Amino acid sequence: MGDRYGTAALRAGVLDSWAASPTRFREDANAEEDLRLGGYADAWLVELAQNAADAARAAGVPGRLALALVDGPGGPELRVANTGAGLDVAGVAALASLRASAKRDDPGAVGLFGVGFAAVLPLSDAPRIVSRTGPADDRWGGIGFSAERTAAAVAGLAGPAAELARRGEPPILRLAWDLEELAAAVGAPGVPAPPAGYDTEVRLPLRPGVDGAALLDRAAATAVDLLVALPDLVEVAVAGREPVRREPGERPGEVVVGGRRWLLARATGTLDEDATRGQGAEQRSRRSWSVCWALPLAASGAPEPLSDEVLHAPTPTTERLALPARLIATVPVEPDRRRVRPGRATDAVLAGAVAAYLDLVAAVAPGQRVALVPEVGFPRSELDGRLRELLVDALRAARWLPGASGAELAPGGAEWLDLPGAPDSLRARLAAAGFDRLAATDPAPPAALGVARVSAIDLVSRLFGIERPPSWWRELYAELAPVAEDVPGLLDELRALPVPLADDRTAAGPATVLLPGAGSGAAPDPAVAAVAALGLPGLHIAHVDAVHPLLVRLGARAADPAALLEHPALAEAVDRSLDDADAGLDPAPLAAAVLGLVAATGGGAGRPGLAALALPDERGRPARADELVLPDAALRPLLAPDAGLDVLDPAWAARFDRAVLTTVGVVDGFVVLVDEEPLGPDHDLDGEEDWWDGLDGPPARLVAVRDLDLVDDEAWPAALALLAGERETREALLTPGSYTQWWLSRHARLGGHRPAHWRLSSAIDLAALHEDVSEDPGPDRETRSRPVDEQVLAAIGVRADLRIRDTASADDLLLRLTDPDRHPDAALIARAHAALSESVARGDVLADDLALPERVRALDGTVVDVDLAVVLDDVWLGAVLPPGEVVVGGDPAALAELLDLPLASEVVAAEVEGAGEPVRWSALGEIVLTCDVLGVPVPDGELRRHEALTVAVTRPSTGRFTVPAWRDAAGTWHAADPVRALLGLLGGGTDQD
Repeated sequence: MGDRYGTAALRAGVLDSWAASPTRFREDANAEEDLRLGGYADAWLVELAQNAADAARAAGVPGRLALALVDGPGGPELRVANTGAGLDVAGVAALASLRASAKRDDPGAVGLFGVGFAAVLPLSDAPRIVSRTGPADDRWGGIGFSAERTAAAVAGLAGPAAELARRGEPPILRLAWDLEELAAAVGAPGVPAPPAGYDTEVRLPLRPGVDGAALLDRAAATAVDLLVALPDLVEVAVAGREPVRREPGERPGEVVVGGRRWLLARATGTLDEDATRGQGAEQRSRRSWSVCWALPLAASGAPEPLSDEVLHAPTPTTERLALPARLIATVPVEPDRRRVRPGRATDAVLAGAVAAYLDLVAAVAPGQRVALVPEVGFPRSELDGRLRELLVDALRAARWLPGASGAELAPGGAEWLDLPGAPDSLRARLAAAGFDRLAATDPAPPAALGVARVSAIDLVSRLFGIERPPSWWRELYAELAPVAEDVPGLLDELRALPVPLADDRTAAGPATVLLPGAGSGAAPDPAVAAVAALGLPGLHIAHVDAVHPLLVRLGARAADPAALLEHPALAEAVDRSLDDADAGLDPAPLAAAVLGLVAATGGGAGRPGLAALALPDERGRPARADELVLPDAALRPLLAPDAGLDVLDPAWAARFDRAVLTTVGVVDGFVVLVDEEPLGPDHDLDGEEDWWDGLDGPPARLVAVRDLDLVDDEAWPAALALLAGERETREALLTPGSYTQWWLSRHARLGGHRPAHWRLSSAIDLAALHEDVSEDPGPDRETRSRPVDEQVLAAIGVRADLRIRDTASADDLLLRLTDPDRHPDAALIARAHAALSESVARGDVLADDLALPERVRALDGTVVDVDLAVVLDDVWLGAVLPPGEVVVGGDPAALAELLDLPLASEVVAAEVEGAGEPVRWSALGEIVLTCDVLGVPVPDGELRRHEALTVAVTRPSTGRFTVPAWRDAAGTWHAADPVRALLGLLGGGTDQD
């Protein structure tokens, strides 16, 4: 027994230095405080784990780590035990020093700086280390640090004591005491040993307020990461939990850690002298470097790329990365191990990492390799941006991309067939025919790889250089056909496809081709075959072995005898047949062919015809609960293909009660979101900010249906029925002004149209402008589980009236009014115009936002150019204007401004011919009777009565018109029909004199 670690001498040296220089005491305290509060805060487990890994590697044994929480002499105590080399004198000296690691001559050690043990200080102010005293010694020794003992030791040193009084806690790790001496001093039998099977144990009496159980939970949560990052560590055991171990996987480079599979790719190397020149003196001798890429694998063995990571060097730094795999590399780091130190050494290690990454990519199944291409995006750190650039450059140049021919390609020289959904067999067929640079991947490789895209137009162009038998072309068409069904616009891009002809020529595009055998691929009519054999210029009859239905969709027509008879090429051949005979050509084949066609048609003549909480999904991958859907969810068949909801693992769906799963967010039907005190558009609802901006004020309570944007456009009738059939979703849908109502009115689709495209079946008065929603031709109309009631349809915007609520509806109504195929009556026209002007008056629509048509609907129901139309503001002016040029409805001034049309009163200029006979309104019996019927007072004053009232019009055109009533420029009424004058007065006249 004795001070085997020389702690007394170490303490004496430190105390002497503090006594001689109180500033040194302050420096040590500041340095340790910086480490405790800054660089090594929250790093206790990482630092102890890497020390355990170094100890195991030094002893040549598997590294095992065990954590437990015990009741120590002074309260809860965290204990961390490990296997491997025990504590020695050099190690103690390093622990009691600052920045003087005992591992500087060990090239494989993880620790570099000699300050990592400071990471335990946030947990404990009296850490102890118990260790085997020798390889063949069953006795145990160790050292301890103590804030209390250190404070007592400096109490007699004036300068340090004064500084300690200012700060409250001394530098703990500068003074060490031998545990055997301390045990002897209190009469203890010795130092209690670590758990059986372990060589060293760190014992940490926890500071007040430190949650020991939480520390164990954190250790258990990070055990997998530690075992992946530290190859010399093979087990982490946390008390009360199953130990986490690292075991070999099923294939080279694969390991299983805690039940999770990882694919590793390692590389090592040695730095040259130039690369180490910029490093600290104690690091320059450590020239060896290593890198390891760790890629998580699913249970199936497929990659599960990462997206939010940090560099491990080999323990976690703060260098954020967004790479598919974790990088564990011995790059130079700052003393706090959080940031990479740039320089030549870092450059060399990163170059090795890039090479190892290519090995990792090669180790993945060819069809899954594209998942390892770093995504394009804003770098998470300077290192992230640099690594991504290096990796993408390397991936662009290396041969790893699976080619359709079976060979591996360098993406920079590869091509990708830009036909979404194209089968692998199509790519293989093209590769065998000369497209040897064609990649086998689908979807497209990331653009950063530089893979050239072969569009449908490019493909068609290059197919003209391929020589293959007709049957090969038929198989090509068969592979293109389903793609053409699914990709909008693709048919147009394929219209120039080569087609092999019966006479060994090739036609550029099916539209010029006639198909033998009625386009079925059967043997052609002998008469057709005879014409085909002629090889007439401009007459293209496909080879029977190349015929496929796709050619018909691309414009090819059946080569029936009737069609051939009227074909221009055949007609031209007949026209010049005599000249050809005179020139010495044999006309018999053409004659026989034409006669054969006539016979085949029975003597008649034909015309050519051309005819979209982490739970396992069904593949075992973890996902958020609200991003999973129950296997038998009512909503599932309604979802769009790209809805982004995976199916919950069926075993989990059977294991737990349905209500439990839906409570945590697993989707069954539509989910109603309720916020009793909404503060803003922060509920992750599609378009929520636009809805919120349109409100007069924040809603007092938010009730909204989630995930409406995931519904397939063709499934809305069934989706609406589901929404209407549940009490909560129906309430959310029917609440006026609700988000649900707002969203559905804009985005739901019935028969491919917004709800406002349709009218309710009961809104018969709108029939001339809007189609009945019950006649929705949608594809699932016949399979709806139940009809949607009119209350729901009206709530989402199916028209019950002509009210205009937004610019889109206003534009739609304007277009319907100008549609010559619609025939609204005058009353509906007037109501529609009134609705438009009222929407502007209410502020629902801004007139400047409207897409005004070049034509408008006139009073007589015709559609007239805006250059000829006027808005009738004074009803009597209609008598001198053509009905086909007069527009009415609502406030005339508002309507004129809305449609950008002149008022009739601004256009018409006329003079009344003759003075007429003055007569008081009240003297006219028909006026008195009419006012009584209308419930209005008899006007005061008088009008001028004419036997026949004529006005001379000078604008917009000249002429004399006989009218029933007129008000002249002075405001005097003239009338041949006083009742008409009264109506004009009541409807627009303001002067009753």
